[in-house]
Amino acid sequence: MALPQVALANDFGDVVVEHCHVAETALARLRGLLGRSGLSSGEGMLLRPTSSIHTAFMRFAIDVVFLDRSDRVVKVASELRPWRVAACPGARAVLEVGAGEAARRGLRPGVSLTQVWRSASGTTPARPPARASVRHG
Repeated sequence: MALPQVALANDFGDVVVEHCHVAETALARLRGLLGRSGLSSGEGMLLRPTSSIHTAFMRFAIDVVFLDRSDRVVKVASELRPWRVAACPGARAVLEVGAGEAARRGLRPGVSLTQVWRSASGTTPARPPARASVRHG
């Protein structure tokens, strides 16, 4: 099943997840990262809507970033191993990235994420921008 992809940038316009698969249907959310052997640096999966996830049947640890209605980080569950559950009441989406990536990419409570680009289902843009915008001042 080919999922659309997005790139996500932080408050400063820096792209923090270059290749993020978007799981917005019940079937896509159910499948999630099952069958994968890992996530590369800069790769992730955004599940929405949801406020909880499980890592049953997964083969690797992940960082779980919970987002509110406005895509602001409200909680991070770091290095969640297989066969675990994580939840955050009030969260509306979950970003899954490789273990340790949330800290490396500065994903912590209070940081807002913005979608930089989005592909159609099954297509992958050639390369996302290195920066979403340039700050002046």
